[in-house]
Amino acid sequence: MVSEQQCLRHCSTCISDPDSGLLPRLPREFLKTMRYVKHLLITAALIGASSASGQTSYPMIMSVSPVAAQIGQTSEHTLDSRYSMFGAYEVLVTGEGVTGEIATKMELDKKGKEPSLTKIKLKFTVAEDASPGVRDFRIVGPTGASTLGQIVITKDAVVIEDPKNDTAETAQEITIPGNVCGTVEKAEDVDFYRFKVDQPTTLTFHCQAMRLQDRIHDLQTHVDPIITIRDAQTNSTLASVDNSYAADPFLAREFQPGEYLLEVRDVRYSGNRYWNYSIEINDRPFVSHVYPSAVAKGQKVDLQLVGSHLPASRTVAWQAPADVEPCTINVSLPIESGFSNPVAVVLSDLPVAVESAEDNNTADTAQPVSIPGAVSGRIESEADIDCYSFEAKKGDKLNVEVKARRNWSGLDSIVRILNADGKRLTENDDLRLWNKLTVQDSLIENWTVPADGQYIVEIRDVHLRGGDEFVYLIELTQARPRFELVLDSDKSWLTPGTSAALFVRCIRRNGFDGEIQLHVDGLGEGLTATCGRILSGKGVDGCIILKASPDAKMSASNIHVWGTANAPVTASEGADGEADAVEAVAELTAHAQSMQETYMPGGGRSHWPVAMHTVAVGKPADILDVKLSAQEVRLKPGESVKVDVEVVRQAGFDKNVTLDMLFQHLSSKYAITLPEGVTIDSKNSQTLLTGKNSKGAITLTAAATAPAVERQQCCIMANVSINFVMKATYSSKPIFVSIAEK
Repeated sequence: MVSEQQCLRHCSTCISDPDSGLLPRLPREFLKTMRYVKHLLITAALIGASSASGQTSYPMIMSVSPVAAQIGQTSEHTLDSRYSMFGAYEVLVTGEGVTGEIATKMELDKKGKEPSLTKIKLKFTVAEDASPGVRDFRIVGPTGASTLGQIVITKDAVVIEDPKNDTAETAQEITIPGNVCGTVEKAEDVDFYRFKVDQPTTLTFHCQAMRLQDRIHDLQTHVDPIITIRDAQTNSTLASVDNSYAADPFLAREFQPGEYLLEVRDVRYSGNRYWNYSIEINDRPFVSHVYPSAVAKGQKVDLQLVGSHLPASRTVAWQAPADVEPCTINVSLPIESGFSNPVAVVLSDLPVAVESAEDNNTADTAQPVSIPGAVSGRIESEADIDCYSFEAKKGDKLNVEVKARRNWSGLDSIVRILNADGKRLTENDDLRLWNKLTVQDSLIENWTVPADGQYIVEIRDVHLRGGDEFVYLIELTQARPRFELVLDSDKSWLTPGTSAALFVRCIRRNGFDGEIQLHVDGLGEGLTATCGRILSGKGVDGCIILKASPDAKMSASNIHVWGTANAPVTASEGADGEADAVEAVAELTAHAQSMQETYMPGGGRSHWPVAMHTVAVGKPADILDVKLSAQEVRLKPGESVKVDVEVVRQAGFDKNVTLDMLFQHLSSKYAITLPEGVTIDSKNSQTLLTGKNSKGAITLTAAATAPAVERQQCCIMANVSINFVMKATYSSKPIFVSIAEK
């Protein structure tokens, strides 16, 4: 059976590509008719999706205008969203020194009904000592927490675009320094700004646009900005720049006295009313990188500045903090003119050596390093290759990880391990982080040393490029068993008396196969949690069930989720590489990374790492409760058990509800908390509740080979579609699934 989505996809292929072989020898008149049919099918699908939507949705932030706020000021901004923001009462902002408030009065309309507010006013207040840079923010209201938006915190006055600036003749006058905020709001939109230079100077233009759209859930196409400097008298092009930081441009240029034009557009001449940009224009130094790019925690170092229009003194003494977890931090460094723009510095809990000034381009001249340890280096010229030597014993298991492109280094690394003769043993180009997110850094993981002796780590740019900005950190460690945790979402929505499921996925590293116990803290008043586990062996997912008391008030809090586990510590290994002694059991801890869900073109579901997970209690919504006939299910291998489910609907809510125990979209499974060998028997389950139907059932079946397990925490979800990707998910109380011994 072909799904509607598959049918539309096939129609699109056939009609747009007559030579595809799917529609051979068809006349053009028929193809024209088919294109019209395709249009009707897509329209019908969209209408169907709309009619299947729930009545209640959290707001999905689309843009904030202007997209920058000045340090030391309070400013008003317009927030656009999908779905209503009526009743919003709180603004949450990451970091210190920036607060937000709702500026729009929430009033009922003339008929006493709640209006659909998809545009409201916010106020941001930025303290004098707030750090510049980009902050995440969200609003909270009766439908829970919104998706995330971003705002730029800037030192300079914010200039808001005049919508009549679309030609050179109507260019908007601006003063330098300043932060220009505008929108590429329509196809072929070109924005012009006129500025004057009174004396010779160097100006930097730092555009942030595409990078501000990674977290916007429903913005399926992103801006690709290009900026151009023109002579205001002749309109001739003096400089133009496109991709500097991902798709965002950066330009530094010397100017003589005169009048100039700044032109801003999308490189494809596309447009979208949500495509906001921020361009910081000033004559201050711009620090793009530091060298060394990584520092051991608590270490005092001299950092060399890399960037544009730098001060005469390009070395800054800096003390790394000692009381933080290993991470990348953005630091404003003290320079002659005050403090620099924020620049990335990697903090490591390993001893960090710096690349030697001596030749280390070959295996014979490799710089010695220790394991465990790290080295901060740079591919300083084209075709440069850096080599580091280390001693290892047969059977040792090692990790070699590069941290560079994640911190905006110019380096697209490729790493190889060579033997003492220079023969390649293994290599890696790109690595995959959580939830399929790939980065252009390298990781050789859990590599087994074949024999006692000396080995070489070789690093270069995959395209043989190089330069001052091609900085990197290489960490060399023993491959100890460990794990990482990822939260599927960045927000949880509850209403009084209801439950919500928080799904946690683990990434097992270096052979770790133990059980992981989940934990959460930071819950607000009236909220409790039942923390589940991720089973050992093949277990990947676990859940935490949040519960709001019947009298819980509207509130929001940012939570912290982590997991704990035990792993054996090997004291020594035999000549064959097998462990021959176990010294102790190590206690492992991992903090969960929250992910913002995003809507990909074509209906796909993707994620972006973010800094906060917000749990919010709102007003009663479409589903008031999810009741089960049993909270404990015990299965024998080969046996099936049916669990009856009753969904308590809000009065008047008659949209479709789907029941599930897997968190999934299309063919992708994002959370499977059921024990190994347990599946849902779809033929003997009733999971689609149409109209006013409130009763269904899920039948669980244990395979004959299902291993025994006691009380694995799961839940049954009632899903209400918001759009093709997003859904409002209501959860039952925990249901514990056990499998008896054979």
